[in-house]
Amino acid sequence: MTPFKLNPKSGQSIFDQVVFAATKAILGGALKPGDAFPSVRALAKDLKIHPNTAHKVIQHLIQERWLVSSPGRGTSVAEPPQARSGDRQRLLSQEVEQLVVEARRVGATLDEVQHSVESHEKSLQNLKVVSGDD
Repeated sequence: MTPFKLNPKSGQSIFDQVVFAATKAILGGALKPGDAFPSVRALAKDLKIHPNTAHKVIQHLIQERWLVSSPGRGTSVAEPPQARSGDRQRLLSQEVEQLVVEARRVGATLDEVQHSVESHEKSLQNLKVVSGDD
């Protein structure tokens, strides 16, 4: 059984949505290092997605070091990857730019954006507390 749900959003690919949901589950503690990750077949069935998409998701998560694959043991959650400071800044830059553009599009103020970011950070922290991490 897949320990996360897919919340379909228009305008975003199924692949991106599943990658986001899996990453959120790992960061939130629903999936812990060493936990088994669903197989391609199980992921496709549980989320009602095409097996090719499920395969691409798993391969992407392995490439990004969120998952590890071991012959005979299957795929499991890896220790969260640690990016160097410069890598973190580079990776965040594009995401932050997209957030700022979207915030301006909807007329949100900087204070509203900061509050929203803090709220989402707290919700991730709450997921860890509920799952037993701290």
